[in-house]
Parts: sequence; structure tokens; C-alpha cells
Amino acid sequence: MATTQMSSITTQRKIRVVVAKPGLDGHDRGAKIIARALRDAGMEVIYTGLHQTPEQIVETAIQEDADAVGLSILSGAHMTLVPRIVELLREQEAGDILVTVGGTIPADDIPELKALGVAEVFTPGASTQAIIDFIKGAVTA
Repeated sequence: MATTQMSSITTQRKIRVVVAKPGLDGHDRGAKIIARALRDAGMEVIYTGLHQTPEQIVETAIQEDADAVGLSILSGAHMTLVPRIVELLREQEAGDILVTVGGTIPADDIPELKALGVAEVFTPGASTQAIIDFIKGAVTA
């Protein structure tokens, strides 16, 4: 009599990341590089494009069931836009979505952003691998 072994295959859901460009900043090469790197690392990436409002970003994150939101800001408006996005996520009971920020963020602003609930801030020169590793480590997929 032959015995049949059944192997259990566990399927792990991919990490879903919304990459967004809030505000009037018109430069998105860095955001596209990060989006591609995250995708190549096995994550599902939703890139919102340029000139997104905080409301649009939060709506997209909720609709897409995102695990994380990566905000790319070069305009200097991070201390206005990021607090609004974090506030809207909490209002929509989506405060568990990981928020990261990248771009030209002055070192003096980083502690305040983290106090608001931003998980990590990546400044120019941060490697794509560091961003990938941080998101993978911070999100339980």
C-alpha cells in the first residue's frame, strides 16, 4: 500500500506599498527608482504619480489595502503634508499603515516627524536596499 505525503505549502501575502508624491513637487525620478526597487524585491507597489493631496494618498492606501506608504518629498512642505497624512490615516482607522518619508528632509525635522508617527525617514544617499530591508522588517506580511 502506497502512502501519500501531502506537503503544506504556505503562501505569504506580498507586502503592498503605496509610493506617493504629495504636494506640488514635480520631480519623481527618485520615487520611481524606489518603486521599481520595491517591486523587484517582491513587493506590490502602487505608484500614485505627481501632485497628490494628502486625502488622495490616504484614500489610495485604504483602497489598496496597503501595508505601507512611502512619501517622497523634495519641496520642503514635509512638515505640512506629512502630519496631515498621518492624521487622516488615524481618522480613517488606518493608523497601522506604516509611513516612511524620503527626500530632502533637514535633520532637525526628523525627530518631529518620527514623534508624529513616521516609522523612518530616508534622506538623499539612502540605499534602496536599506529601504527594502526596513520595510520588510517593519511590516509583517
